[in-house]
Amino acid sequence: MRAQRGAAILTAMLTVVLVATLASAMLWQQWRAVEVESAQRTRVQAAWVLTGALDWARLILREDARQGGPDYLSEPWAVALAPARLTTFLAAERGEALVGDDADGVQDAFLAGNLQDLQARMNVSNLIDNGKLHEASMAAWTKLFKQLNLPESELLTLSQQLLLAYAPGTDKETAARAPLRPQAVADLRWLGLSPATLQVLQPFVTLLPARTPVNLNTATPEVLMACIPKLDMARARALEAARDMRHLSTLSDAEKRVGDAGIKLNAESHAIASRFFSVTGQLRVGQATLQETSVLQRDGMEVKILSRTREVVQWRSPLLQ
Repeated sequence: MRAQRGAAILTAMLTVVLVATLASAMLWQQWRAVEVESAQRTRVQAAWVLTGALDWARLILREDARQGGPDYLSEPWAVALAPARLTTFLAAERGEALVGDDADGVQDAFLAGNLQDLQARMNVSNLIDNGKLHEASMAAWTKLFKQLNLPESELLTLSQQLLLAYAPGTDKETAARAPLRPQAVADLRWLGLSPATLQVLQPFVTLLPARTPVNLNTATPEVLMACIPKLDMARARALEAARDMRHLSTLSDAEKRVGDAGIKLNAESHAIASRFFSVTGQLRVGQATLQETSVLQRDGMEVKILSRTREVVQWRSPLLQ
């Protein structure tokens, strides 16, 4: 009888453990399904908000084109959007206010973003012209590498790889050995640039589908010094200060601001307006932050999207701090 009572107690305990284990597994599966659905809903909503922000940026560029004239850093498109709480705006639109328990129960959503002029940078596409190395662009890139203390051997390797990648009319054997054409600045790593060099170079270069002049109204002093022959860093910084006080209206105006009769500008390499821009938007919903970067091309009143890249980033990014 004692053995039977012990077996019954043991069986009951095992039954309780089994039921508790099954219940825990069911609860975990239910929790996991809820979290997956919530993450999917957040991702879709964030994508729609970022698409709306992109359309708003395109509208700003169209309105800027309607006004005409140069593109400079004091225009509305160049003003960054500081982190804004979307839930507050949505409540205000409905004539409501988020206070007390209502505010605590609403998931915060913050949107930030900016527009950048891609023609403020050196264009990789300028290095190759009709399958040959463009000497003026190569000289500008050499000045930039020297200013940034980067190895010129990597620039030489990059130029040779670009020649192979963009060589016209090559036979099948040569084409098979040629490197792939880069689609983004990050792709320059397989054309000869080391990760360290690319990290230093990235803020000053871009890769666009066509040859482009540098916008002197938006370029950094490093890019100004590189793209303008005979210009040193001191005069590049002076030109930046002068154009920040009053933007450059024409290339002739820019030549006067340089203050050196020996320095001449040309429309092939220099400009005071731009066609290519990048839009970066970040949306934080709860603990998730989604970033989207798009490249836009503006021709007159038409602003079209060339590419869109979306990624998950950490909350403490430079754009949202």
